[in-house]
Amino acid sequence: MFETLGGKLENIIKKIRGYGRITEENISDMIREVRISLLEADVNYQVIREFSNKVKEKALGEEINKSLKPGEMFVKILREELIALLGNSSEGLKLNNKFSTLMLVGLQGSGKTTTIGKLANYLRAKHKRKPLLVACDIYRPAAIEQLKQIGKQLNIEVYSNVGKKPLEIVKEGILYAKNNSYDYVLIDTAGRLHIDDDMMNEIIVINNEINCDETLLVIDSMMGQDAINVVQNFTQKVSITGVILTKLDGDTRGGVALSVRHLTNIPIKFIGTGEKLDGLSEFHPERIANRILGMGDILSIIEQAESNIDKEDAEKIAKKLQRGNLDLNDFLMQLKQIKKLGPLENIIKMLPGAGKLGLNNINIDPKQISRIEAIVLSMTPKERSNPDIIKATRKIRIAKGSGTTVEEVNKLLKQFEQMKLMMKMMKNGNLKFK
Repeated sequence: MFETLGGKLENIIKKIRGYGRITEENISDMIREVRISLLEADVNYQVIREFSNKVKEKALGEEINKSLKPGEMFVKILREELIALLGNSSEGLKLNNKFSTLMLVGLQGSGKTTTIGKLANYLRAKHKRKPLLVACDIYRPAAIEQLKQIGKQLNIEVYSNVGKKPLEIVKEGILYAKNNSYDYVLIDTAGRLHIDDDMMNEIIVINNEINCDETLLVIDSMMGQDAINVVQNFTQKVSITGVILTKLDGDTRGGVALSVRHLTNIPIKFIGTGEKLDGLSEFHPERIANRILGMGDILSIIEQAESNIDKEDAEKIAKKLQRGNLDLNDFLMQLKQIKKLGPLENIIKMLPGAGKLGLNNINIDPKQISRIEAIVLSMTPKERSNPDIIKATRKIRIAKGSGTTVEEVNKLLKQFEQMKLMMKMMKNGNLKFK
């Protein structure tokens, strides 16, 4: 996400770092390039104009910090204004401590049904509470079945009642949730190909009768600037408390994220990335701004690790690393932990300087990790504990068992030895970074 815009802004920053001082002429040149970059990222023109004027005003005004170099100053201003554009601070869900209802609304094809599963999964993991999904999309063929399949994958119950009207289903679902010790009710409403009166009336009735704690609008970020009209049309009829942007990982431009909050004043609360049911992240303006400017997003990586990696296993590996006796069993455990974090390229993109190293467009075939895993699993427990005993005949057997080649087995063993050597050097304090 934001690869196009991030790359353009990084080039602008690189250029301005070459200037000895800031002048009105060169800052005007930079602002013009910023405008073009934002236009190419599909940011709304009104937003671009206001953003550019603020950056220029700050760059030429009294707020310049004389101790900063031109490039540093410009980055500081860009970052501050990007954060302001995105909403300044994250706005979490406003939930009741005892029992909460959340309703998701949106157009058909926005990813609403998948998103409600992701949200239920997030609430269960984050708050350690029990969610119930309520299926109210009685119009789209197989919509209820789709939600049930998602519920089955997550081991989260889905309440449905074919033949009843949506409001009746919601009321029954809430009563069922209260009687069965559920903490959250998540309501999946019907989407349409376009906004119509029937759709809006149905949502208005449910919202008025139930008084939901959160009414979240799900928007497909690939819609571009049409998304602004959708948000404005919904907010005219319903009290929308937040937006969830889906498919943001598939949109290299990201213009919607930079336009929605400023033009509608509705906070973006979550972003959906990937098809997996754990692909939902809280929206943090500061972190997004850092990613756009190539500063990385280490905090999000840490949060993903804390949520997905087993703490005891991580501590075991850390102790072994300190002792310098890592074996292939530990290596296999590390691979399994990494796979839990999601696509590896998504993690790499969040590292500081990923754009400068040309890693923003990297694609890592998940089959590569699976092949490495297959090689290690084809080894005997003794071989995994003592890789030094793996000689020619053993390598042939391992290659056949894993469906790989002897060359791939050799490559893995060499990489493992290099990793052990690096860890040993780090332990002895002999590894220096320049």
